[in-house]
Amino acid sequence: MVLVVDDDKAVRSSLKLLLKQAGYGVETLAGPQEALEWIRQQAPRLVLMDMNFSSDTSGREGIELLQKVRVFHPEVPVILITGWGTIELAVEGIKKGANDFITKPWDNHHLLESIRTHLMMHTSDAVSMDRRQLERQMDLSGIMGEDPVFLELLNAVGKVAPTEATVLIRGESGSGKELIAEAIHNNSRRKDQPFIKVNLGGIATSLFESEMFGHRKGAFTDAKNDRKGRFGLAEGGTIFLDEIAELEPASQVKLLRVLQERQYEVLGDSQTRRANVRVICATNRDLGEMVAQGLFREDLYYRINLINLQVPSLRERVSDIPRLAEFFVRQVCLDNNLAMASLGKDAAGMLKKYAFPGNIRELKNLVQRTVLLASGPELTEANFQTQIEKQQPVYLNNKRAGLQTLDGAEKQLIEETLDFYKGNLSQAARSLGLSRGALYRRLEKYNIHYES
Repeated sequence: MVLVVDDDKAVRSSLKLLLKQAGYGVETLAGPQEALEWIRQQAPRLVLMDMNFSSDTSGREGIELLQKVRVFHPEVPVILITGWGTIELAVEGIKKGANDFITKPWDNHHLLESIRTHLMMHTSDAVSMDRRQLERQMDLSGIMGEDPVFLELLNAVGKVAPTEATVLIRGESGSGKELIAEAIHNNSRRKDQPFIKVNLGGIATSLFESEMFGHRKGAFTDAKNDRKGRFGLAEGGTIFLDEIAELEPASQVKLLRVLQERQYEVLGDSQTRRANVRVICATNRDLGEMVAQGLFREDLYYRINLINLQVPSLRERVSDIPRLAEFFVRQVCLDNNLAMASLGKDAAGMLKKYAFPGNIRELKNLVQRTVLLASGPELTEANFQTQIEKQQPVYLNNKRAGLQTLDGAEKQLIEETLDFYKGNLSQAARSLGLSRGALYRRLEKYNIHYES
């Protein structure tokens, strides 16, 4: 049973009809008092509620009702209905325990998908599966790993993928966030539609609308032809917004509008287009801290943070390191027409003890250099040690690395990478897995001097 609480009779009637047509049982109530009496005696599967009742527009009644729902039914999903002008109130509701918020006038399809998603997540089987069981139910092509920490993530992917939920993927640089985003898409109902990747760190604020939403010929000086934006290219499929933390404040507002209203306008065209796109975001930064510092919009944070997945670093899934290394060894040999090399036991043991601040990307690069420069068919500890010393000597001392702050380690890595590539910013950015724009921002953040 879905419980709808709204003081507007027309809203209640409209939602009741929509939900019944979708196959849900529905109970509609006009205000907090009636709702409180009802939830004392019955358990809804989901609550859909307004924030403002009668003449009170402060949202106080809505917040109080939400808190009481949480007392009686702490696990029941709650979706708030609010006007665009009261998004701050909806954010406050999220902080108090709501699961999602929908703005009026709502999009029927989006509302039903939100309800379906939360019901599915609430009732999903909590039993975890091992790698073989997961592979029987999911497409995990391109993803390796059987470490328990990593399997926990893959189980979460299996639960989230069939839904339409917006997902935020967190994890260190090089840990495989893009692969997880692809796995979500490949196991969703949108798998036969486009999967569009966007590195937001590489898009200037002045070009954001054109890049994301497209433009018509003549919309601005250099618009010599019509251009389809990334949301248009992703229509019907999934858009992956990497480095979401690098988005400038002005662009954050524009992105929030699309995520909230599911609509956008092409530059130079007055026609409003519907965005039938699933959104997956990724970052290696602490967005919660950025919100606290005023660097990231709180309302956007709660909009993209509906489902939060943490990708473990390579040092958190140590048992996977030898398996990944062997895979990269085979890949490098095949790509370069070399005799097949093997990973020695001493080398495997050494790699498991190595910190890998660059995660899987660093392991892959290390294996590639070692295979190409090794003289024998078996890769030894000495082979890997030589390449580590040449490339990133600071990481040989794990105790030293462990005592650094994350910012300190990042600054040191950037400085050493720039030194290794003799100041070539493009090569340094590529090695670090960053766009040039993202590297520039870090150079300014850490006050690193460079020759341009």
